[in-house]
Amino acid sequence: MGTVQSPVEAARLDPTQPNILIVLVDDLGYGDLGCYGHPYIKTPHLDRFAQQGVRMTDMHSAATVCSPARAALLTGRNPYRSGFYNITGFFGATLQRQEITLPQLLKQQGYETAFFGKWHLSKLESEKEMTVNEAGFDYSLATSVNAFGTGPKNPERFVRNGAPVGRMEGWYIDIISNEAMEWISQKRNPENPFFMILSSHEPHTPIDPPPAYKEIYRNIPQAELIALGHYGGVTRPEKADVEDLLDYYATVSQLDASFGELMKFLEESGLSESTLVIFTSDNGPEYPVTFDESKGAWEDPLRDKCFGSPGELRGMKRFPYEGGHRVPGIARWPGRIPAGTVSDELFNGTDFLPTLCGLAGTPLPTDRAIDGADAFRAFLGEAYERKTPAMWFFLLDASHMPGMAQMAMRKDDYVLIGKFAPDQLGNQEALQGTFPKVDWLKTTTPIDFELYDVRSDRAQQKDLSLLERSRLLNLIPQMQRLWLEIRDEGPWWGRDSK
Repeated sequence: MGTVQSPVEAARLDPTQPNILIVLVDDLGYGDLGCYGHPYIKTPHLDRFAQQGVRMTDMHSAATVCSPARAALLTGRNPYRSGFYNITGFFGATLQRQEITLPQLLKQQGYETAFFGKWHLSKLESEKEMTVNEAGFDYSLATSVNAFGTGPKNPERFVRNGAPVGRMEGWYIDIISNEAMEWISQKRNPENPFFMILSSHEPHTPIDPPPAYKEIYRNIPQAELIALGHYGGVTRPEKADVEDLLDYYATVSQLDASFGELMKFLEESGLSESTLVIFTSDNGPEYPVTFDESKGAWEDPLRDKCFGSPGELRGMKRFPYEGGHRVPGIARWPGRIPAGTVSDELFNGTDFLPTLCGLAGTPLPTDRAIDGADAFRAFLGEAYERKTPAMWFFLLDASHMPGMAQMAMRKDDYVLIGKFAPDQLGNQEALQGTFPKVDWLKTTTPIDFELYDVRSDRAQQKDLSLLERSRLLNLIPQMQRLWLEIRDEGPWWGRDSK
C-alpha cells in the first residue's frame, strides 16, 4: 500500500517553483478585517480570499514598528541584530550591505524580483545608503517612507529603480498595484518564477481615502461610542471625531478593493494556481496619541485619526504585548494550502526567509544567525520545529510611556514580558554620549517580568508570574541569554562607525 504525501511533502517535491507575492500593508490591526471579526469594516475581497486559503490566528510581524519588521522579513533575523532598534534614521540605522536578503537568495534559483511601495529601510534619496535594487530587487517603484507631505492622493516622492519620478496621479495603493500588474504582464520573463512585495502606505497616516468608500459607513450605529471607546486597553482622546473614524474604515475598504483587483488580475492572467499570495501587516494598529514633552501632554493630530483595532488583544503599535505584533495573516496557494483552513500555529515575520527559501530550494546562509523557522506547515495548521523563540522589542523608556515593557519572548504557548529597571530609564546623566539610548540598550538587561498563556488568554489579562513560578524561572534565563546574544551582535550606532 502506497504512502500518502502531506501537502508540505508535495510542495517540497514539486519541481515547479511557485511565484511568490507578499502584500504588506501598514499599521493594519488584528481586528480590522471582516474575517477577523470587525463589526463594521467591510472587506469582502479579503474575506473571500481567506475562504480560498488559510486565515492565520497566530500571525506576527517581527517587530512592533515598521522598519524593524521589514528588515526581519528580508533577512530572517531579529531586527536588533541588524541595528534596527527603531525606525530607520534613528541613531543612524539603515539596512547594511552585509545583510543577505530574501530576494538575493531567490535570485540564485532563477526568480525575478520586484518591490512596489513603502521601503523604510534606507533613505532612497541618499547616494550613501542601500537602494531597493541593491537589496536584491530587479525592479522597484518605492518611497523611502510613507506618503507624507501630499498624503496618499497624488504622491510626489516615488523613486523608480533609483531615479526620482515626481508627482504621480492617483492614490498610493492604486499606483503601486497598477505598476505591479504592469511589471508582471509586460516587464519580466514569463518563463521565470517571480517574487514580489507590494507594500502599501495605507492605512498609515496621513489618512485620506476616496470619498466613495466613506459613504459606505455613513449609517453605522453607535459610531460615536466606538470612537470614544477602548483600543487594546488604550483610551482614545476625548476629541476623537467620528468623521476620522469613518475615514479610517474607508481606507481599509479601499485597501480591500485594490487587493480584489490584484487577485482578479492574477486569475485573468492564469497565475492564480501557480502563485503563493500572503497578505499581512507590518505591525499592530497605530497608538492614537503620543506624549508631547514640551507641553507635558499626549497629543498628535495625525495619530488621533487612527482607529485601527487589535481586536481582543492587549496593546497596539509599539507595545510588545500581542496587539503590537499579532496581525492579520492570510495565505493562498491552490492545491497546496487547503481552502477554508484556519490555523492557530505561530508564524513570525522572521519566518518568511527560511520558509520561502525552502519552497524555492534555496540554501540558507550559514555564516550568520537566522532566527526564523521554516514554518510552511503553519499555513496548513500543522506543528513544526522552532529552535529559536520569537522575540519582539520596542526601545522606549518609561518616561514616555509609563509601565511600557521593552520585550516579549514566545516559547510554545507562553509569552514572557521583560522590562528594564525603572531607575535606568530616563537617567540621562548616566547615559551621556551621542546616542544615549543606544548606550542604555547596549548595556542593560530585563529584570522585571510578566508571564501569559496566550493560547488560553490572548488578551493577556492574567499574569501567571506568581502562579507558575517554575515556568517563569525557566524562561527568564532563556530570555536573558537570547537578549544578550542579539544585543551584542547589533551595531552600536555612533560608536562602531567611528
